[in-house]
Amino acid sequence: MARRRSSQEEPKAGAPEWMTTYGDMVTLLLCFFVLLFSFSTVDAQKFQAIMQSFQGSLGILDSGTAIETDQFITEAMKEDLTTNQRQELEDFRKLQEVLEEYLESYNLESDVLVSQENAGLVLRFQDNVLFDPGRAELKPRSKEILKDISAFLQTPEFLEKSIRIEGHTDTVKVNPSSLYPTNWELSAGRASNVVRYLIEDLSLAPERFSISGYGEYHPIAPNDTAENKSKNRRVDVVILRSEYITSKPK
Repeated sequence: MARRRSSQEEPKAGAPEWMTTYGDMVTLLLCFFVLLFSFSTVDAQKFQAIMQSFQGSLGILDSGTAIETDQFITEAMKEDLTTNQRQELEDFRKLQEVLEEYLESYNLESDVLVSQENAGLVLRFQDNVLFDPGRAELKPRSKEILKDISAFLQTPEFLEKSIRIEGHTDTVKVNPSSLYPTNWELSAGRASNVVRYLIEDLSLAPERFSISGYGEYHPIAPNDTAENKSKNRRVDVVILRSEYITSKPK
């Protein structure tokens, strides 16, 4: 009589077969997440640069503090720049150094700030340098400063660069019966008078210029103290980078 087969088979030696498939899957998942992490390390720097551009242009995050340098754009995104873009940034850097030396020689470094931002090189004039409170007529001394700075704007490296003049105010309301009844008109009037002087008196090419009046709505500091309000009353002369120049009307 044949021997009855045992109801339980002996287990095979070694790990179960499903463990091999499971181990392969876990290894592949580990590689996948390592790759994701390596990509996110690069993207985080680019994301931070993008967020900084929003800070400078929209006046949001950290109470609207604008960036002072273009560290993330020039370093983290350096591999994405073309040869012309690299040369442009180098030209901006050299001009920034020259302007800072000029401002320091006339003790103006606290009244006129020079910084590289996403849109280009920014010359930030506090309003007391150019104008009297609540007025848009240029001071005589401010014309001398603008005349000196215009010479730098006409060097061969920057002769073809477009320039945007931006007017800004604080939140203090102006007299409704004045020539400029709102901060919109005051900021636009100041920007317009700077452009008119550069074009009509200093003979810079008018097609290079555009103006913007932002009123009180793009602060670089909270409007909660007299000192911060003085920072927000400003005129920015922005020498635009090539990729920030919008198409011009025909």
